[in-house]
Amino acid sequence: MTSRPVIWFPRKLSEATLARARSTYDVIVNEADTPGTAEAIIAMSAQVDAMVPCHSEHFSADVVAALDPRLKIVANHSVGVDHCDLPALKARGITVTNTPDVLSDATAEIAMLLMLGAARRAVEGDALVRDGKWSDWSPAFMVGKQVSGARLGIIGMGRVGRAFAEKARGFGMDIHYHNRTRLVEADEHGATYHPTLETLLPEVDFISLHCPATPETTDLINTTTLAKMRDGAVLVNTARGALVDEDALIAALSSGKISAAGLDCFKVEPGGNPQFAQFPQVMMLPHIGSATRATRDAMGFRALDNLDAFFAGKDPRDRLV
Repeated sequence: MTSRPVIWFPRKLSEATLARARSTYDVIVNEADTPGTAEAIIAMSAQVDAMVPCHSEHFSADVVAALDPRLKIVANHSVGVDHCDLPALKARGITVTNTPDVLSDATAEIAMLLMLGAARRAVEGDALVRDGKWSDWSPAFMVGKQVSGARLGIIGMGRVGRAFAEKARGFGMDIHYHNRTRLVEADEHGATYHPTLETLLPEVDFISLHCPATPETTDLINTTTLAKMRDGAVLVNTARGALVDEDALIAALSSGKISAAGLDCFKVEPGGNPQFAQFPQVMMLPHIGSATRATRDAMGFRALDNLDAFFAGKDPRDRLV
């Protein structure tokens, strides 16, 4: 009888995902649900044929160099793969996949929540009521920035960016975008393309980040790019913390150049940046863009689809290397 492939789950995925995995594979789950360390990844590579890591497991060049030859595929439970050294994994002959498409709407919802919350002072208002300090009202009370009809700039018009644009159109927003390549006209739905950030940033009231973290996009939002934005602009980031120079953003918030921000991603995760807590106009979430039950199931199933194809001798749908 042929033995079944052994799969390691460094984190506890959804019950539906694990139940499906156990029906086909021998499964090892980190029941402690703590991030897989470099040492754990290396040690487990000699015991399993595949891993289904999250963004919390880092496959650096040093880690990859120490992996056991038994490991054949890393089927990521994420879209972003900046935690993986893809050239190093490719050089070792290890297949790498991700989970695109299935989390676009959930992440776009969080971007909309953060944009609205930051613009309409939701954190400050919630605190007033929650702490029993709402004792007055006037026409000047809690006045925020209107989203409906405003100009929205989207940086990165991939799946999530396009899903966010679709939702923003429901608020009558005028969509502008910057992308490595221009979308075909049918996919733009009337959005205005900007070949550079220099033309986009001064034109919009809100900026939402939806591009991957790469060496080219690290600190994309910095002192220079912030200075090009409209006074009082609002920044939203549901992509990756690496995209924002946090010290530069703090300075822009302090000066009033940026009126508010909605952040689901930070340079340091977990934990975030405690310096943002001084700003009631900053709405923060703990990187939960894809955190819905339906999306978590869909992400897990997409990773398993890739594993099923690989072990059937087929090319996985979401193969990156």
